Amino acid sequence: MIIIVYGVTGCGKSTIGQLLANKMGVPFLDADDFHPKANKTKMNAGTPLEDEDRIPWLNNVAEKLKLCSQEKGAVLACSALNEKYRTILKVVPNIHWVLLEGSKSLVEKRLGARVGHFMNPALLDSQMAALEVPEYGRKVAIDNAPELIVKNIMKDIKTMENLADFGVIGMGVMGKSLALNLADKGVNLSIYNRYVEGKEERVAEKVLEENPDYDNIQAFEEIKPFISSLSSPKSILLMIPAGTAVDWQINELIPLLNPGDILVDGGNSFYKDTIRRAELLKEKGILFVGTGVSGGEEGARRGPSIMPGGDKDGFTKIAPYLEKIAAKDYQGKPCVTYTGPGGAGHFVKMVHNSIEYGEMQAISEVFYLMRNYLELSPLQIADIFEKWMDSDLASYLLEITIDILRKYEDGEPLIDKILDQAAQKGTGGWSVNTALEYGVPYGVLSEAVMARNLSARKGLRMISSGLYNLERFTGIEDLENFLDKLQAAYQATRIINHEVGFSLMLEVSEKNNWALNFSEIARIWTSGCIIRSKLMEELVDIFKESNHILLNYEAITALKSYQGDLSYVVGQALQNGFPVPILSNAINYFLGVTTANSAASLIQAQRDYFGAHTYRRNDGDPDKAHHTQWKD
Repeated sequence: MIIIVYGVTGCGKSTIGQLLANKMGVPFLDADDFHPKANKTKMNAGTPLEDEDRIPWLNNVAEKLKLCSQEKGAVLACSALNEKYRTILKVVPNIHWVLLEGSKSLVEKRLGARVGHFMNPALLDSQMAALEVPEYGRKVAIDNAPELIVKNIMKDIKTMENLADFGVIGMGVMGKSLALNLADKGVNLSIYNRYVEGKEERVAEKVLEENPDYDNIQAFEEIKPFISSLSSPKSILLMIPAGTAVDWQINELIPLLNPGDILVDGGNSFYKDTIRRAELLKEKGILFVGTGVSGGEEGARRGPSIMPGGDKDGFTKIAPYLEKIAAKDYQGKPCVTYTGPGGAGHFVKMVHNSIEYGEMQAISEVFYLMRNYLELSPLQIADIFEKWMDSDLASYLLEITIDILRKYEDGEPLIDKILDQAAQKGTGGWSVNTALEYGVPYGVLSEAVMARNLSARKGLRMISSGLYNLERFTGIEDLENFLDKLQAAYQATRIINHEVGFSLMLEVSEKNNWALNFSEIARIWTSGCIIRSKLMEELVDIFKESNHILLNYEAITALKSYQGDLSYVVGQALQNGFPVPILSNAINYFLGVTTANSAASLIQAQRDYFGAHTYRRNDGDPDKAHHTQWKD
């Protein structure tokens, strides 16, 4: 615990702080000791300090608080009159604020009796004018003996210790898992889930009943007691379904929160909704952080990849919590990074999910060809995928696919009993719409969404299958050779999937001045998240050199060698009656992006012909518009 005793000069901060530290058995810090000589000289002369004097001083104090928070804690005596300056000190969780208050006459009397202090009593008026009294923390009158003041503060500390450091709203799969993850890391936690008669009753309490060993979690199903259980400034994570439910919950919380409180949306919200909500909450002084979280139930419980964006000050304050629960990369660094302002965090998560759609579709098409064209069993395919795991193809999605293919029920592969209708929650479609809005070629990952849409039309597919009864040819003479080509085709498709996804991020980042750091984003996607892979680990270094994967020398070398295999596999699949939409879109994208002179010249001529839309020429000023009367 960090206790900050603050107030105007002469209120007794150092005296009370030292006594309090002695009682608690923790170090005492006097912020005055951190002032450089120049600051002391100014104050001794009766000259108020400016921001250029205070901010470096407070930054030094904040660094010391970080160190103390990792050990026994501390009591700090500091003026901290302005919320702007208190914000600098809010660098660690579990800070408790004690404001010493007294009349001007009493403080003047004390200042008159003080000898040898560098603070000139003439500064009292300016300090009292500068004091901003916050809603949070404890206010203690100074018209009692120091021992009695400390005794009263100690009573308050017992109350403070019962307050939770962090709150989580929404006890669905992800919310519950993240809450238990936080509790495992020693965070005092309050959890809340709404009460809906007959549907959602005692949800939060049941989390505690299922996990009786946790004594650092309080459960609520009424919002006001939940809010009252949190220490200030309050930090609250929303883990509820995206859409109107988030707006409803935010509107319910606004009257209960104070300026400086932090609200985190950890669901899969659309990034434009996050921008809108951030603007609303900024007007209220509430810090809003839109945060992508990837890893599924297991990742949330043991260590997800976390993509926060929005208010940077809000992120800085909750970063210690996020770093505690995040997955760790190969260097042991938490897989969490500040992505950028506004809706950047949820935008990055949206693209993550889009790449995830593409990766899942690519594996499914490869599996489909092996199962139906090559007529291999699920166990044989699992064995092949296991060999691929020993190569650059290694990924979490391939790993779980192996487990899926080896799962049998009543002596039969479970995969053969699963209805072939792929569901989705919308993030893939959001990415497609955003790509269209920004004019980014997105065919490969768009096709992953469209393939799910087509799969959902099971009835139409069944009728069409019966009506057309297309002949599909199976089997191949040189199985090993085809498998080698299929492996190369799959790797080429994966590289292109990632290029397309990151290209969308690049365009939107540049247009919105987000300055997304792709190397850092790739780093936090190397562990914890669904699309973690050997390829993602390589992208960490590739993005240090270029924002385009396809311009990297190693990618160029690889794709040139894979091109023929990808073309061959797609050709064989289509000729023999097997749809491979993402593999075929991958080779089309690759051939298109590497074609210097395309068929678009004819499209421009056609547009000019029927609509006088004009065109530009390649044999003159490239910016000059031309129009031709195409028919005499």
